[in-house]
Amino acid sequence: MIRIAFFNHSGGAGKTSLVYHCAWMWAEMGRRVLAVDLDPQSNLSMMAVDTDRLEELWLGGGEARTVYGAVAPLVCGSGEARPAHIEEIGHGLGLLVGDLALARTEEAFAMEWPQCQDGSERAFRVTTALGQMMQEAAERFAADVTLVNIGPNLGAINRAALLAASHMVVPVAPDLFSLLGLRNLGPALRGWRDGWQEARRKVDRVLPAMPGGGMALVGYVLLQHAERLGRPTPWSSTWPRRIAEGYQQSVLGETGPVGSPDPNQIAVMRRYQGLRSLAMEARKPMFRLTAADGAMGVHQMSVQQCGGEYERLCREIGRRVGCAG
Repeated sequence: MIRIAFFNHSGGAGKTSLVYHCAWMWAEMGRRVLAVDLDPQSNLSMMAVDTDRLEELWLGGGEARTVYGAVAPLVCGSGEARPAHIEEIGHGLGLLVGDLALARTEEAFAMEWPQCQDGSERAFRVTTALGQMMQEAAERFAADVTLVNIGPNLGAINRAALLAASHMVVPVAPDLFSLLGLRNLGPALRGWRDGWQEARRKVDRVLPAMPGGGMALVGYVLLQHAERLGRPTPWSSTWPRRIAEGYQQSVLGETGPVGSPDPNQIAVMRRYQGLRSLAMEARKPMFRLTAADGAMGVHQMSVQQCGGEYERLCREIGRRVGCAG
């Protein structure tokens, strides 16, 4: 099953917006899409679901209405995991709703990781709880693809989420923060992958359904730097090359000159700052905004350009992960 995590150690690269808009675009292209909000900040859920409904989901209690409610009984040691509620936010588009309370499980995930190296069955069940939750929900929703939103840190929750991903897309911005994030990201991914493979060998016979932890790297998506009079600023013009080198060296662990064009770069995406606030208020993707939402005049041209960019992005990611169409 194709499960794509969007992740980078640094924030500010438009990760949540990418997940949200790719989910909508793939749904419009006829795919059944399950979006999963595993960032405790829950920004994806706040983009997709209105406040009243979120309050009902977060404060309703008694059911697995959020990702935390689904895995908490198992992870925190009080019971078994439960099927997560799927919030339908569009035709063929479902969401596993995020929850600030998910942060409470960080310590539990961290404590069980070294126990996996000792072959503890419970440790493996906890470490794979997020993956099992996503697998069950995707099958129930008959999803063609699952897109996973993950917070910008190298913590234990994110490690568990990434080990369950079949593929990973790295959003980056053309700045020093993203470059340093890549330098931290690469070694962490390799360490997690190697540690998981070593641990799995100890339980393959008794727990054969463990996720492979492949995290196949699809490439990076570069958020376009701010422009001045329609042109990149002199400061920003050097960053695409530095990001390309940083991704190749730090994330892939490869040396040598970067290709031109860079095969690791999936796309360069514009910020569309003028559309973002309108989209948030309308609870819809930027490329679906209409005049009734306030997208008039020059904004309508931006809406069309945005739609074209996201369609090309989704087709390219689909081609790279084997679900083109």
